[in-house]
Amino acid sequence: MIHDIVQSLLIAIGDLGYWGIFLLMFLESTFFPFPSEIIMVPAGYLAFQGEMNLGGVILIGILGSVAGALFNYYLARSVGRSFLLRYGRYLFISSQTLEKLEQFFTKHGELSTFNGRLIPGIRQLISLPAGLARMPIGRFALYTALGAGIWVVVLVALGYLLGSQEERIATYLQEATLIALLFVAGSTLLYLYYQKRR
Repeated sequence: MIHDIVQSLLIAIGDLGYWGIFLLMFLESTFFPFPSEIIMVPAGYLAFQGEMNLGGVILIGILGSVAGALFNYYLARSVGRSFLLRYGRYLFISSQTLEKLEQFFTKHGELSTFNGRLIPGIRQLISLPAGLARMPIGRFALYTALGAGIWVVVLVALGYLLGSQEERIATYLQEATLIALLFVAGSTLLYLYYQKRR
């Protein structure tokens, strides 16, 4: 079954090209429960086959992620917290989820827009509290691009290095996620140490 899904995605991404990657990563960074793994890993495999450019795949994946994050950022900044609490359920956002995101953002500050991009379940929605807090757009875009860039590179590398061995991708993806979470913890500690020294 996994093989069939991967093959279908390879065909779809191959047909849509770079615009398809951009659109799917844009959606993945908004409200749709659409995992980036099923986009960027097959894209990495297409780069391995020579059907797409490796650097182009990574760049477009990052741009799509940042564009989707900016959409969430400006939406939250425009409509406000009360609107999201009232109508968020129609966008797959419960009031409990929004409150947890705000707590995460408050606890980790602006760095959470970087760290959040590397944490499953948070990466798609961390832009909302940033928008509500009216975080400066330049820093928001930078931190988002850095966090999204790390994750995109990891996923594309999996597809590129493992080729068509789908059964191994799932195993290595778990390890990659763990490494990303450890990186989050380390970068957060360094940031807090730096802030304390200042």
